[in-house]
Amino acid sequence: MSPRSIDAYGLPERVAAYDVDMEIMHPNRLKMVQVAIEVMPFPSNARLRAVDLGVGTGYFTGKLLEAFPRSHVYAVDGAEAMIDLAKARLRGKARKVDFLVGDFRDLTGLLEGITDIDVVYSSYALHHLTRDEKTSVVRQAMSLLRPTGWFVNADIITADMPDVERRIQEIRVNGIVERARGLDPRFSDREKTRRFLDELEAKEGDQPLTLNADMQVLRDAGLRDVAVFWLEYREAVTGGRK
Repeated sequence: MSPRSIDAYGLPERVAAYDVDMEIMHPNRLKMVQVAIEVMPFPSNARLRAVDLGVGTGYFTGKLLEAFPRSHVYAVDGAEAMIDLAKARLRGKARKVDFLVGDFRDLTGLLEGITDIDVVYSSYALHHLTRDEKTSVVRQAMSLLRPTGWFVNADIITADMPDVERRIQEIRVNGIVERARGLDPRFSDREKTRRFLDELEAKEGDQPLTLNADMQVLRDAGLRDVAVFWLEYREAVTGGRK
């Protein structure tokens, strides 16, 4: 995402810019969210009570409210600026969302008194946590869920073997350069793209787990029927039920 302030640009334009970046760097985002929603075993007319961990610009929550229009979402994010973008994206749907600014590592504190949640979901957020922090967050999510409630996560992972990870990263960089089509100076060639990604991931504190470790986190947090619902290279949709 280009370093442009919300004060200088209208919110809808900022959402559009963010989405362009996501299409370049994470072209599977739509597919991952679609799979995550398909996994949720609820009828389309269900009045779900849901929690979005790291709502960002509201992409996942927007798709969930399209699939389950009678639902209500508690959307958590540590950045008020991102919540402003989510409100801009959701427009009229925002009335179905309670936005909470705060660190979701204190999820139960932020959602004090809120129970009987049907589904907790997240996308491209939990890989910023350490393994212990992630286990704690999923465990807190479990405490909010009603019996048989679901936890679903669409996020990035890393390979178990260094050689495999290197190859996946090569595929990743090649794809970004191809999708950018020379129109974005950040992604004009492989070297610049690699530098940009390394700097971005260092700045954002990325620390993705391997798929096996990620699945074990869900089990350690107490989820049952833990499964991988979709996987391609370094992105996966995982989850389970209480």
